[in-house]
Order: sequence, then structure tokens, then C-alpha cells
Amino acid sequence: MARARPLELDCEEPFAQAAARVVAVRSEEVFEQAGGVLDLDDVERVHDMRVATRRLRAALEVFAACFPRKRHRKALKRVKALADALGERRDLDVEIELLKGVEDEVAEEDCAALSALIDELRARQREANEALAPFVADEGLGKLRRRLARLVEGVEG
Repeated sequence: MARARPLELDCEEPFAQAAARVVAVRSEEVFEQAGGVLDLDDVERVHDMRVATRRLRAALEVFAACFPRKRHRKALKRVKALADALGERRDLDVEIELLKGVEDEVAEEDCAALSALIDELRARQREANEALAPFVADEGLGKLRRRLARLVEGVEG
């Protein structure tokens, strides 16, 4: 799992500037995890990006008072939408992994049903991936990057 980058904060630094630095770093962590996130064979990429998105969302919520309200609301809305799309995909990844893990323990007469269930989940996983794709495409990530940059730039020191 990708670890959060440590941040050195100065207690003399204005709170809003510290908030802007935290959000900037957590934002970059999200973008760093975007590569390969749509690869259905490497489900850890989606997990890592989802965790990074949750960290960013937490920072945005904790430091909400430090940012211009309208910019903050728009940025948080986009981050939440990305998190939701990642969550939909991740939930299916986990379900499939769980069922694949018990395949050898299932009674022979239940193998066909289990296989059909896994196939159904894989189809839903592909659909969730298609829904996630616009968020992690260059255009979607660019839009999120610009929105977060404007948010951080809007902080008064």
C-alpha cells in the first residue's frame, strides 16, 4: 500500500498556509496513484488510489474553513465523486477476491453456481471500471488537478 508522505508543519506558519500545503501534498499523492488504476489484473492500484483519495478528502474536510467556500465545495464534490467511483470498483475487487479464495473449498455441486457468481461480479467490475475511466483519464485528472490548484492558490497567508 502506498504510504502517506510525511509532512513537516511549522507551528509558526499560518493555519491556512499549512492547510494549503497539506492539501497540495495529498492531491499529488492521488495523482501519483492514477497510473494503471484501470488494470483489472492489478487491483492494488485501485486500492492505493482510493486510500490516497480518502486522505485528500479528510484533509479537505478538516481544513474547510481555510479555503474559499465555493472553490472548496467544488473541489470536495469532485474528490467525493472520484472516491465513490473508486469505491464501487474496489468493492467488486474485494468480493471477487474473496470468492476466488474459497473456490477450492466449495462442494463440487456448487462450483458452477460460484463460477457464475464470479462471472457476474467480473461483468459488474468491468462496468464499474468504465464508470471510473472518465475520472482517471487525462481530462478528468486534469480538471481535478486544476480545481485543487485553484483551491490552494485561493488561500490567503
